Amino acid sequence: MRQLLVFALSGMKDVEVVEAKDGMDGLRQFTSDHFDLAFVDINMPVMDGLKLIRLMRAEERLEAIPICVITTEGAREDRERAIDLGADEYLTKPIRANKVLSVASMLLKK
Repeated sequence: MRQLLVFALSGMKDVEVVEAKDGMDGLRQFTSDHFDLAFVDINMPVMDGLKLIRLMRAEERLEAIPICVITTEGAREDRERAIDLGADEYLTKPIRANKVLSVASMLLKK
C-alpha cells in the first residue's frame, strides 16, 4: 500500500514523498522536519496511527498538518475516533490512486 501511495503522490507537481516504516518513525520524522500533509494507517507497527494522530495534535508545531487516514478499519466507530482525534479525512482500503490524489490536493489547499 505504501508503494502505491508513493507512486501516486510522486506524480503530483512540487511534491516530495517521505515514507516512515512505522508510527514511531513517522513521529520522529514529523518532529525533525517540515511536512505539509500526512497519510496515516491505523494499523502500524510500534505505534498505531491513532496514537500518532493524538501525539501530532498535541504538539503545537504539528497540530496544523492535515492528516488523512488510510486503513482497512471500516467501522463507523473507527472513523469517528480518528476524526475526533484530529484526522481531516478517512479513506478505507482498497483505495484508488485518483481518490488519494484528489484528497491530497484538497488537503494541501486548506
